[in-house]
Amino acid sequence: MQNRPDRPPRALVRPTAAFLLAQVGAHARMKFAERLLPLDISPPHAGILRAVGFNAGMSQQALSGFLGILPSRLVALVDELQSRGLIERRDSPEDRRVYALHLTAKGIEALEALGRVAREHDVAICAALNEGERQQLALLLGKIAEHEGLVAGVHPGYRMMGQEGPEPSDDNPAGRQPRGRRTGAKAKRST
Repeated sequence: MQNRPDRPPRALVRPTAAFLLAQVGAHARMKFAERLLPLDISPPHAGILRAVGFNAGMSQQALSGFLGILPSRLVALVDELQSRGLIERRDSPEDRRVYALHLTAKGIEALEALGRVAREHDVAICAALNEGERQQLALLLGKIAEHEGLVAGVHPGYRMMGQEGPEPSDDNPAGRQPRGRRTGAKAKRST
């Protein structure tokens, strides 16, 4: 059966829950990044501001572990936020070898603006749902996130930032490594 040129193609199968989660998640990520443009803040920067805002004095090492991001990539992101006057590194009172991260006054203002954008984003993405449905969806998604071992409030995309992986191929179109396996120079380095 051929599609008519005046009709859009039909889906061959009904989408699975996992596919819909991925589809809506990718769309939500894209829309959130667009909503952040007026603030001149990227989603990775937004997550760091949020983490530091709720954990004042956290070390870069602790933040790296919490977000699951490579320390070298985190340093670059924190450097960018510091150069914009949003975060400051202070000597840790417990360990002089460690910097404690704090939001500046400008960083606190940015975090408040981020909160407003995040609330507007939540309302927009869930506009098709009534309040009860939104609460139920949040509970169900939270249950899935917990089962998958995701850290509450942390985007799993941080884990992939700055990591190199295999190139996409016919057998592996996404270019992903199997869980628990690392190859090349990254496998030899400890973090």
